[in-house]
Amino acid sequence: MADTTIVDASEAESRALAEDSRSSWSGRSFLREIFLGKLHLDWIAPWEESEPSPELQAFMAEMRTFLEGVDSAAIEELGAYPDEVIARLRDLGAFGLKIGREYGGLGFDQAEYCRICELVASYDGNIAALISAHNSIGVPQPVKLFGTEEQKQRYLTLCARGAISAFALTEPDVGSDPARLATTATATDDGEHVLITGSKLWITNGLIADLMVVMARDAATGKIDAYVVEMDRPGITLGHHCRFMGLKALANGVIRFDDVKVPVANRIGAPGQGLKVALVTLNTGRLSLPAACVGASRRCVEWARDFAAERVQWGAPVGQHEAIAHKLADLAATTYAMESWSRLAADLSMREGYDIRLEAAAAKEWASTRNWQIIDDAVQIRGGRGYENERSLAARGEKPFPIERMMRDSRINRIFEGSSEIMHLFMAREMVDQHLQVAGKMLERDATLSERLGALPAMAAFYARWYPGLWWGLPTFFRYGEYGRLGEHLRYAERASRRLAREVFHGMVRYQAGLEKKQAWLFRTVDIAMEIAVLCATVVRAHGRLVAHDPVAARAIELADLHGHNARRVIEDRFRALWDNDDVRRYGVGRDVLAGHHAWMESPWADITEVAGAPDEAS
Repeated sequence: MADTTIVDASEAESRALAEDSRSSWSGRSFLREIFLGKLHLDWIAPWEESEPSPELQAFMAEMRTFLEGVDSAAIEELGAYPDEVIARLRDLGAFGLKIGREYGGLGFDQAEYCRICELVASYDGNIAALISAHNSIGVPQPVKLFGTEEQKQRYLTLCARGAISAFALTEPDVGSDPARLATTATATDDGEHVLITGSKLWITNGLIADLMVVMARDAATGKIDAYVVEMDRPGITLGHHCRFMGLKALANGVIRFDDVKVPVANRIGAPGQGLKVALVTLNTGRLSLPAACVGASRRCVEWARDFAAERVQWGAPVGQHEAIAHKLADLAATTYAMESWSRLAADLSMREGYDIRLEAAAAKEWASTRNWQIIDDAVQIRGGRGYENERSLAARGEKPFPIERMMRDSRINRIFEGSSEIMHLFMAREMVDQHLQVAGKMLERDATLSERLGALPAMAAFYARWYPGLWWGLPTFFRYGEYGRLGEHLRYAERASRRLAREVFHGMVRYQAGLEKKQAWLFRTVDIAMEIAVLCATVVRAHGRLVAHDPVAARAIELADLHGHNARRVIEDRFRALWDNDDVRRYGVGRDVLAGHHAWMESPWADITEVAGAPDEAS
């Protein structure tokens, strides 16, 4: 039977594993510099939008024709991918989108692939999840990044021909804390194979996969490795088919491994490098998710506008009433901003000398959060016709807009490939990386007095140069004049970046080793940085259209300007909340709820006199 042992790891052990698996910063990061008070606009400007290649245009035309003929409601009702849909995707080459032509794939780059994800997600979330799980984090990506030439020849060729793959990290008791990984890989006596034993949960594509990347702990060393596992090997059991709020056709389930014999040659990367393989794979893999959010959001704008123009209330189309007009404006501006940052992140991932771990995480987090808001507002605009499903609408003779299905399908985006909370924690860790290098001992709980004193010279040298510049900086009054009315947003972004860096420093001084526990505080700083970055990308992109004499440049500037004002309000709100908040009070009440002290309000018939631990009335 599969081993279901729960590995207990301390907080220190979990942190140590995460730190050991991090890569040192070896390239530029626009967002990281914002955390340090530096706005390197020249790293993202000028923005030159290129036309899709003839190959991409031809593929997308074929894909669009296919998607328009798919009965997505029927796929959802069936709860599975029809054979003919899988077969057509294979014919199109959808399982080899980023695989090089030398291995039989279509050879699209990351930016082109994200355009495809935008298109697919605008039609069908189930198909988008199938393609993304395979191409973004399944076998093709880690093998492409870390695999040997022999592995590439074997597995990339298989995938290009249509073999479906999956990525198996999560376990029943392991989510975002890999230190507790229980699946093991035990070397055989001949040293040529390992026996993999354990259970994996929520493995997208797992129930239909031909190949799978499996993360397992070496039984001898305790290190984590990544293996390519062919799913026809003895000892593999496809367990429970997980069912969800949305994405009803998702082939997601529990996979059990009982002494599955896998060649050591199937290990991806060096021994003990498995978690690093996973983290690097997820960095670029996350970029498909914001692209999908862009596709869904654009469709929501279309559906909301369509209804708001046709539906008449009180003698005028509802879109002409201020409340709805405001929603439409924000839908369009936010979608344009989302598209700008998503495409910039994809572009940066292909540039030499860039490290996009923060850009990818921010794209995933910002897009998934805003996409959910956009869908919610679009449903609200459509009212009952937004809540009614497409089959019911069609049966009544109305246009079968599938926004109800899209809403359910999109909710997972704030959880997929790292929840919103995990993304914030990840970005917060990278935010203070420079400070940890300089003043790390001051932030360590178990550092000795001598170690803290020993860190003082380096701290004094760094902060004496860095901190004053955050107050003085360069005058911004006349900068960015070439951006016209959008220049004010960039001047604000530069000032906000320096202010953010100061506040992070102040937080370190105030909280010291306790900073890592101040998650609400850290999350606000991350939110500020993301808003600044997205604002800059949106402005630079709109200005690029103007420079290129794009016929829609004036409209793009209109959207960028509105987004700029919206973003600045969000930033100011987060700045105020850094030091004026109810964090301590809310944490205390939350702990009381956790302890059951407020169980009296969970049921209307609870007898509050029987609840133990209620605070004294006078307290």
